[in-house]
Amino acid sequence: MTTCKRCGAELLENAQFCHRCGASVGTTREEFYIDSDHLVEKIKELIHEGNVTRVIVKNEHDKLLLEIPVTIGVIGVLIAPWLAALGTIAALATRCRIIVERRE
Repeated sequence: MTTCKRCGAELLENAQFCHRCGASVGTTREEFYIDSDHLVEKIKELIHEGNVTRVIVKNEHDKLLLEIPVTIGVIGVLIAPWLAALGTIAALATRCRIIVERRE
């Protein structure tokens, strides 16, 4: 049996999420700290990489600003409203933390 990377619980076979903490199984997390001036460009770059499943944007005070679920079919028109929201967030925040979940 495998164990959850976040809480250490033993996982059921073929589980997609941990039954104890809800963490996604088979994903890794990366964090980036970026100035708000480059926020939209960085998000576009991450989405185009293709293996990103979720993007979380927090401000310098660790407050959640935006969470974007990225699915395989998300392109162009579907991502435009998220990018517009990011533009507004970039105007309000000075530094942002981007948390990226990727498929392994």
